[in-house]
Amino acid sequence: MKINKYVEDLKAKSAAELNDELVAAKKELFNLRFQNATNQLDNTSRIKEVRKNIARIQTIITEMSK
Repeated sequence: MKINKYVEDLKAKSAAELNDELVAAKKELFNLRFQNATNQLDNTSRIKEVRKNIARIQTIITEMSK
């Protein structure tokens, strides 16, 4: 249910807001990868979660463009 709420929130946003959200998610993923490489990351499952969120955002952007 939590994922469905996140997707509904994304669908309510404009294209510019989605692009901002996408940039923020990619920055977070970069930081998580950096922390993982330096053995500072405790919750490695967060990387997978952020990657899926990026895919969700990109999917919604594609849907809006069609």
